[in-house]
Amino acid sequence: MGSANSKTKAASRRARIEEQRRAERARERRNRIITIAVSAAILVGVAGGGWYLVDTANEKEQAKAAPVSGEKTWSKLTQNHVDKDVTYPMTPPAGGDHDPVWQNCNGDVYTSELRDENAVHSMEHGAVWVTYNDKAADADVKTLSAKVAKTPYTLMSPYKTQSSPISLTAWGHQLNVTKESDPRVAEFLEKYVQGAQTPEPGAACTGGKSS
Repeated sequence: MGSANSKTKAASRRARIEEQRRAERARERRNRIITIAVSAAILVGVAGGGWYLVDTANEKEQAKAAPVSGEKTWSKLTQNHVDKDVTYPMTPPAGGDHDPVWQNCNGDVYTSELRDENAVHSMEHGAVWVTYNDKAADADVKTLSAKVAKTPYTLMSPYKTQSSPISLTAWGHQLNVTKESDPRVAEFLEKYVQGAQTPEPGAACTGGKSS
């Protein structure tokens, strides 16, 4: 009788042990599945984030390459140094042959008209030339003067014969606006001050003509 009870107890013990082992194996399988699922989710997230970063970078590059709304552009502009007056096809000029001496453009604000040929040389160095005529509001001229004064590679001067109250001109690019508050003013400065259009990036904006 005692022997039968011992066998029963042993069998019961083995059954419990086997059940525990099955449960442990099941837990291990669940843990492996969870680990694989989490890892896959992380990889997808990283890949998705990578694509997001790439897409964002591409969008920024496309924004940089896109022209400012309403701007005029010219290409294949000559860059010869000449000691004579030049007749430019646009007003104010946006590039072409120019004087060997550039107009100082380290945030310089001029109250008198400049010689085109010197200002064009400044734009060859990556400067944006801000000009205005008598139609520009005094408040706009004052605000623009303050903005130019704190922006390296810019210069500003009156230009009576231009058609628009305010013009912003870089090498090969020009934007005409009626008010300083036009958001395209800041966009143009951001894009073209030492921008990709610059024929001689990093060239000096000081040490040239000062008046």
